[in-house]
Parts: sequence; structure tokens; C-alpha cells
Amino acid sequence: MSSQSKFKIPHTYVIIFALVVFSALVTFIVPGGEYNKDTMEFSYVESSPQSWQVLTAFFHGFTRQAGIIVFILVIGAAFWVVNSCKAIDAGILSFLNFTKKLESYKVFKGIGVNNIVIVLIMLMFSMFGAVFGMSEETIAFTIIIIPLAISMGYDSITGLAMVYLAAHVGFAGAILNPFTIGIAQDIAGLPIFSGIEYRLFCWVILNILTISVVLWYAARIKKNPLKSPVYKEDEYWRKRKVQQEGEEIVYNTPKAAWVSYFITLAVLLPFSVVFHHTSIKIGSSVFDIPFLIPVLSILFAYSGYRSLEKSMHFYVLGLLFFTIIFLVVGVMGYGWYIGEISALFLALGILSGIAAGYGANEIVAKLTEGAKDILTAALVVGLAAGIIVILEDGKVIDTLLYRMSSAMDDVGKEASVGVMYAIQTLINIAIPSASAKAAITMPIMAPFSDLIGVSRQATVLAFQFGDGFTNMITPTSGILIAVLTIARVPYGKWFKLVLPFILLLVLVGFLLLLPTLYLEINGF
Repeated sequence: MSSQSKFKIPHTYVIIFALVVFSALVTFIVPGGEYNKDTMEFSYVESSPQSWQVLTAFFHGFTRQAGIIVFILVIGAAFWVVNSCKAIDAGILSFLNFTKKLESYKVFKGIGVNNIVIVLIMLMFSMFGAVFGMSEETIAFTIIIIPLAISMGYDSITGLAMVYLAAHVGFAGAILNPFTIGIAQDIAGLPIFSGIEYRLFCWVILNILTISVVLWYAARIKKNPLKSPVYKEDEYWRKRKVQQEGEEIVYNTPKAAWVSYFITLAVLLPFSVVFHHTSIKIGSSVFDIPFLIPVLSILFAYSGYRSLEKSMHFYVLGLLFFTIIFLVVGVMGYGWYIGEISALFLALGILSGIAAGYGANEIVAKLTEGAKDILTAALVVGLAAGIIVILEDGKVIDTLLYRMSSAMDDVGKEASVGVMYAIQTLINIAIPSASAKAAITMPIMAPFSDLIGVSRQATVLAFQFGDGFTNMITPTSGILIAVLTIARVPYGKWFKLVLPFILLLVLVGFLLLLPTLYLEINGF
């Protein structure tokens, strides 16, 4: 067989359009239905088959996901400026030099410094996902971690695993995630974040499994990079690495860098006065931390001054570091979302451009180049949203839910939990939003669990697992599509590679549900 006749994985746009067409066909087969929002009683309604709407679905998808699309464009624009002044290059070079020094110690050499780095980064992002539901934020970190993974001798899949996979496994094994556990338990009539002990156990098990698989995969790629399924696609990142190695970094501190420094201080001063008291929310707990913002501002003032004495590059890295710190504080303390986070990264791009000595027109040009480079990711997010638009406008989502829930009649506890879990998993393919899915399914599942003798806590756990695992593979997830496009990883290759792992997670999730039926677990 000639190489020309080999099957080629379709372009992501082709896959998405095919799924939109398939969803439209489903609206001709499945009758329309809807749940009453007040009583949650199901009734059939007049069908609304979708035909030519497959074309308008993309427009509606773009308008629905406008926030995330703009967020992606801003992230790409900001990081283009940061990359253009070689700050991340300098940071990666310094980090790699530091890890090489650690290898001189036998204990670190035996464990493997790179292994320690992978584990620590994955645990950090997994905790973020488990505590405050990090999801969209992984888009920003993808651009940082993938170059790091490539520089360490791995591939872009490893970089995605360190950030996106870790955060979403944490999201699935949530400990205090308000978007899954909080909403689902509230609807089910349970004390918010009750049963935390067993969920913490589940989180540990899921992370041990995930980190083990990633370390095995990373070691395999490190030994033979050609085994990477994205070796060809990673040429983009390797070229960037070659350019980094081939271009000598000229460490200097232009006067404009000091201008950037004092502008930042001028903004942080009134910000510190207005927001001098911060209440960090972790689950149902609130921790009052007075003077958190002022302390962070003082730390920036000191570290910024010291870094400027070395080079503008380290100052820009400091800007990036404090951007991430303020992002976490803003999300957990002030309820920031993509609007505020976008503003934060836009400020990062502008201040970094000033520090590098760029003029106003050059900063705009750099921001435009970055937005243009990331445009494909933004387009894919809007296109993928068209799938959900078709299913919702076709009025078939509630019908599918009703028929799947009917499958739980007259079966045992184990089978009922399994069916609930399967329903949540399947629904997540069409409705990746955790809060929307909880609002639709929990009013039905919670009372049903009482009838069959299954605890409502177990029902919430089934929702939690069902919501989380398939997020990492469903094409309707705008976050997944965005990070894959940023990483230059085709969806088809990601699907083929990650599917066995997702199936393993689904199986482990079911096994973790079974003890809730047999053991006396606190909160269950």
C-alpha cells in the first residue's frame, strides 16, 4: 500500500462540522421534549428538526462563546509580547540550569529531577481544579508549560498533561469545587461540601493514577522522541527552541523598563488601598486575610527593583509571576472571571512591551501578531459551540436525558449507580457545563436515589465523576479545543491517544462509587 493511500486524520474543522451535521440528524429521529423548570416534570413537545440551521449554528456558537473567544485572543496577544522580549526564554534557560545543578545530588539524580518537576506541576494544577474549579485558566498556562516540556526533552502532549489534564482530573475528583460539588449538593439538599473525607481519598487515587501514566509516557518520549504521536506537529515548538538556543539573550535594562515598573506601582498603590482586605473563599470556608493585596504589592516593588538591577528579562518574568498570583487571588477572593483575567493579561502584555523598550505602535503590532497567531484556537471554540446550539434548538437534550433516566427502573443499587454515572458521562459530551448539567440532572437524580436506597451523596459523586472525565475528550468543550489548538495538537490524535486513559478513569470512577453502597462513610 502506498503512503499516499494511508488514512489521514480529518482536520479539526471537518470533525466539528461532521458532528454538527450528525446532531442535526438526531433532531429528525428523537422527538422533542423538555422539563418544566419549576416541577422538573418531563413532557414531550413539538419536534424542531434542524436542517439549514447547521450553517447558522456557527454564528450562534460564536456569539455564545464570545467571552472565551476574546479571552483566547487577549492571552495570545499578551504572551506574544512576553515571548518577543525573550523573557520566557531566559526563564526556561535559568530553570534548566538550576535543574542540572540538582542532578549533582545523588538523591535527586536517583529520582530524576524532571520527574519531580512534572509531579509538582501536576499536583499544583490538580489542586487548583479540585478547590476552585480551574478550567478556562489552563488556556493561559498552556503557553508557558509546553515550551518548558519541549525544553526538558518531552513533547507537547506531556506539556498538556502537566497543565490541562492535571487540572481536569482535579476538577473531576473535586474536593471543594463550587461549580460541581457546591451546586450539585445544594440542589440535592445536602450540606455544602459534606463528605469531603471520601472525596479527598478519591482525589488522591485519581492523581496517583494520572501522574503514574504521565510519568510513564514522558519517560517513553524522552527515550525516543520519534514515538511521540505529535512529533511532526511539535516541529513548531522545536523550531522555537532552536531559535532560543541560536539567539543569544542580551541581558540589559533599558530606561523604559523602569517606566513600566513605576507605572505598575502607581496602579498597585490605589488598588492596595481600595482592596486592603481580602476574603479568600475555599469551598464553604472563608479566610479573611487583611492586607493581602498591599503585601503582594510590596513584594512586587522589592522583587521588581531587584530584577531590574539584573535585566529587563527577569523583570518581565516577575510581571508574569505576579499576574498569576493576582489571578489566583482575584478568582478565589473577588470572584473574577474571564473579563477580569483578560484585563490582567492585557496589562501584562502592555507593561512587558514598555519594559522591552517598544514604542506604542510596536506594542500594538506585537499584540496584533499574537492575536493573529492564536486566531485558529478562537475560531475552533466558536465552531464547537455550534453542536450544542443544534441539540438545544432541536429540543432533544431533555428527551435524551428522560429516556436514559428511565433505564434505571427496577434495577439493583449497583446497576442504578452505574446507570446514573453513565447518564452523567454521556450527557457531558453534549453539555460540558457543570453548573448547567447539575441544574438539569440533580432535581431528577436526587429524588430517584431515595427510591432505590442509594445515598444522595453517592448520586452527587456519580455526577462529579461523570461531569469531569469526558471533559478531557469531548469536542463540545471549548476549553479542550482551545488548548489543543494552542498546543498545535490535532483533536483526532489527542482523542486516539487519550481515549484509553479516559476509559480507565471512567472504570476507576465506577469502582470508587461502589464503596458508597457498602461502607459507612462519613457524610454518605
